[in-house]
Amino acid sequence: MGLRLAGIDGSVVEDFETYQTCMNALLEDDEIGLILLTTKVIDMDREYLMELKQNLDTKLIVEISDRHKSFEVQDMIEKTLKQIIGDVV
Repeated sequence: MGLRLAGIDGSVVEDFETYQTCMNALLEDDEIGLILLTTKVIDMDREYLMELKQNLDTKLIVEISDRHKSFEVQDMIEKTLKQIIGDVV
């Protein structure tokens, strides 16, 4: 809902078949250059999507947190920062 308020069109993907249909349409549409996918959707086909991210020249695929896993993403970011810069007092 938040992205729609910002004027970004999207689809709700609940199953693999819907994911495939939406992803194929996005990849074929030359007007689309940025594809935002939640962690839940990326987990449906992570290996393929990571390959696409590395090899597509005309589209940028970005993983965003969703309301279901936002706390996990925040925890991952904090752990990564601690590994990079150490504990901050």
